[in-house]
Amino acid sequence: MQRADVLIHINETLDVTERTSLEDDLRKADGGIVPRFNKVKPHLLLVTYDPQAVDTRNLLAQVTAKGYSAQLVGL
Repeated sequence: MQRADVLIHINETLDVTERTSLEDDLRKADGGIVPRFNKVKPHLLLVTYDPQAVDTRNLLAQVTAKGYSAQLVGL
């Protein structure tokens, strides 16, 4: 399995419960997804994933489907 990272910038300020819920939802997806919010800048979400199993547009779509405004930043 290959690994890649993408950074997702979330415009809203999420509280701890919202961040945890979003991380949990992303972990359930196929593609070996490991999401983690930046502790210093909690509007930044770093996602490690398998690019052969999931597309970054799908990751972004999962975030925006929760009602958040977000953009892919990339690495």
